[in-house]
Amino acid sequence: MNLKTVISTDTIDLHLKGTTKKEIINELLDILVRTGKIQDRDAAFAAVMDREEKMSTGMKHGIAIPHGKTATTQDLVACIGISENPVDFNSLDKQPCRIFIMTISPVEKTGPHLQFLAEISLLFKSSEKREEILKAKTAEEILVILSE
Repeated sequence: MNLKTVISTDTIDLHLKGTTKKEIINELLDILVRTGKIQDRDAAFAAVMDREEKMSTGMKHGIAIPHGKTATTQDLVACIGISENPVDFNSLDKQPCRIFIMTISPVEKTGPHLQFLAEISLLFKSSEKREEILKAKTAEEILVILSE
């Protein structure tokens, strides 16, 4: 999967303002609604929060990948948000997060969802990539970093 097929400059926000997990999730959903990627915001929110209740999507190294599955989308959609301030996301390493990658996918399509999560996880294992993402000044820079 090429990340650039699901991430574009209009689905990247370098200035998330939220200070809690719920606020960050809401801001990321706002991106997907604003760009027309999802129509039923409430269903998407419920799917993401249901997943968070089962197990936090806060990973390691300041990254969280909130995601959910819902019948309200036909294809996998995604967005990226960066927060200037670290946010507690109940991460595996107990560290707060600043990089957030949200994906919403259809219930019946598992392959693209798993492939996307695997690709994101692999990409962000690199401390250099994480630093580049945090230093990026524009959405275009983020896209370049993701495609390297």
